[in-house]
Order: sequence, then C-alpha cells, then structure tokens
Amino acid sequence: MGGDAAWGSSYYYDVYLSFKKLDTYHQITDILYQSLVDAGIRVFRDDAGLGAGDELARRILKAIDSAKIYIPIFSKRYAYSKRCLRELASMVDTKVKSGGGKTIIPIFYDVEPRDVRLETPLYRDALSELRNKYTPEDVKAWEGALREVGFLRGWDTRSGRYNLQIVDPQFNRSGYC
Repeated sequence: MGGDAAWGSSYYYDVYLSFKKLDTYHQITDILYQSLVDAGIRVFRDDAGLGAGDELARRILKAIDSAKIYIPIFSKRYAYSKRCLRELASMVDTKVKSGGGKTIIPIFYDVEPRDVRLETPLYRDALSELRNKYTPEDVKAWEGALREVGFLRGWDTRSGRYNLQIVDPQFNRSGYC
C-alpha cells in the first residue's frame, strides 16, 4: 500500500518528495503523489500534522535516509526555502554515501535546469538573500547540491505534459521499487 505510513523503526519509503508548498502543493505535487500511491509506491511528503521544530526535522531526515528515490520539485521559490535546500543537500549527501543505492529524479516546474544550476539570476538571487541569514558552510552546501542536481536528467513540466503516465514505466519497469 502506498502513501505515508506510521513511523516504525523498520519502515522505509520508496520515494521522498521535496517541494515548496506555495508553488506546487495543489498542483503537480498532488498529481505526482496520487499517481505514485495509486501505483503502490510508498511516498513521503511533508504534510501538515507532521509536527514542528526538531521533531519534524528528525522525521524528515529519517525519511530521506530511508527513501530509495528522491524527487525534488524545483519551482520559482524553491531556492528561497531553507527547508527545501536542507532537504536537497541531505538527499545529495545521502545519495553519495549510499554508493549508488539512491536516485535523484528532479522535476523542473516552471523553472529550467539552468536556473537550478545557478546559471541565471532566479536561484542565484535567492541564495544571495540566504547568505545574510545562514552560515557560509550551509550556503556552500546548498549551492553544490543545486548545481549537482541541476545537471541530472529529470522531467521538465514547461512542455505542458505532466499527466505522469510515465510513473509506472519509470518506477516499476526499471526495478526501482
């Protein structure tokens, strides 16, 4: 059975969704989430009611660590969110530590891969704002994660085709889940 599950010590997720709620929650995030759940894929997404503060951060890190596939949904305001950037940096770090056991599949929702790679002002401006609030180490990690994931092959929704009929072939036939 797909969807979110209770936090058991041995439970894991197939997919972790990272997204900026204001940009995508009632749009592509809901469509993708429901498509994956309908395909029997266990999905973690940060919904209301998961707690706050340190407890939420712990749950998110545990979900990232346990997931096999990460799907960051990049949108106009994604890089303005410390939380989204921390999730992304954690995904990249966990993927590296897994030795190839994890996969990142980015979705570019109303942004281009070059925005994510910091080749345009869109995400560069966001990081400039965050430099005034967070440590240089944090910002450097976020920049590195954005650049790395921006070069990965993903789904570009600007084509207008995101009915996600590709979910089944992508996940089930490739042996990810």
